[in-house]
Amino acid sequence: MNLEPFRSYHGNGVTMGKSRLFRISLVLGSVFMILFIILYWDDVGTSHFSLPPPISPRPAPHQTPRPPSFLNDIDAFVNQFLEGTNDPTETGPQDAANKSEHAEERYVPRREWKVHLTPIDPEKRLRQERRRQRLHDLCHHSDDLVFPGKNRSFDDIPNRELDHLIVDDRHGVIYCYVPKVACSNWKRIMIVLSESLLQDGVPYREPLAVPREMVHNSSLHFTFNKFWKRYGKFSRNLMKVKLQKYTKFLFVRDPFVRLISAYRNKFEQPNEEFYRRFALLMLRRYGNHSEPPASVGDAFPAGIRPSFSEFVQYLLDPQTESNAPFNEHWRQVYRLCHPCQIKYDFVGQLETVEEDAEQLLRVLKVDNVVDFPSSNRNHTSSSWREDWFSRVPLEARRELYRLYEPDFRLFGYPRPDSLLD
Repeated sequence: MNLEPFRSYHGNGVTMGKSRLFRISLVLGSVFMILFIILYWDDVGTSHFSLPPPISPRPAPHQTPRPPSFLNDIDAFVNQFLEGTNDPTETGPQDAANKSEHAEERYVPRREWKVHLTPIDPEKRLRQERRRQRLHDLCHHSDDLVFPGKNRSFDDIPNRELDHLIVDDRHGVIYCYVPKVACSNWKRIMIVLSESLLQDGVPYREPLAVPREMVHNSSLHFTFNKFWKRYGKFSRNLMKVKLQKYTKFLFVRDPFVRLISAYRNKFEQPNEEFYRRFALLMLRRYGNHSEPPASVGDAFPAGIRPSFSEFVQYLLDPQTESNAPFNEHWRQVYRLCHPCQIKYDFVGQLETVEEDAEQLLRVLKVDNVVDFPSSNRNHTSSSWREDWFSRVPLEARRELYRLYEPDFRLFGYPRPDSLLD
């Protein structure tokens, strides 16, 4: 009897069985390793893998926040092994769930032709090197500059203090936003780059086209403090990976001028929220108003508002920080962006924002995608410092400088001797 066919069939069956067993073992081994890592790593939050729901203000029906596309980390690994899906990082305006019937017709391709081929000005490169070197030296080789949190590690920073670090996984960018330092325009750019907001199924392409009320909607910005809600025990390690791989930048300005700008924006203009949260306390505690009007609508027509000097008193009052951390609009930059724990690749200044923005977009290799919006608004000028601080007592000015001295020195702003001597 001829046994060859039987042997052939039997041999193929054994081979197929071994192949299937190998694939099953590989998948089970991968799952086991993931579970092992989850159990091994330290806790940084609950292992809840869903993004937080959008918060107010809600977008209009035709302005849709793009569903998160942050699957290029753990989710990508799991999906590729267990579901056999395509590369989950390949997202774009063609996603069927995110486009209207004619969205594809309206999609405008990126301006690949616009890439600058000329080299960046060596003087601008040198300016960046000096700014980064200053941060490094003062953070790691200077004993005469001491401030809270200077010597802690990145792991020691609570998640709630990482809420100003916006991540764009599409382009590998991390931006630490500082209020009153062109942050509205940079947030617009981050929305365009991340394609996190759609209009009729199409991502915004022009920063100034992003509605003003949407710019500061936190549901559109994926920040470090949201990592734990999606990645759980993986979050802190993923932060470190992104900090190492991505390009990190921030923009700063003269600390005293930033305070003037914050005061002008929040207390010289009618702002119900800031009036109730801060101005009422300032008026009662420092302004001799035992019963100030309850609303800004009643206070402003009567000429009642805190003065800049009273605002400074509020900042210097120990009770202020004992009750709650400084509001982000006047919180020190070193507390918002942690420059001694995060090695920033680019440090821009508002005083040179046009030049710095052009250079940064080229460094990020997105100058073919987006332009920094030019602004015609009347910015608070450094030359106004003398007038604004003229009604602030000398000792209060000196104390205020000590409070913001780390920002002055870390970011290269000279001591305002004319105000302090």
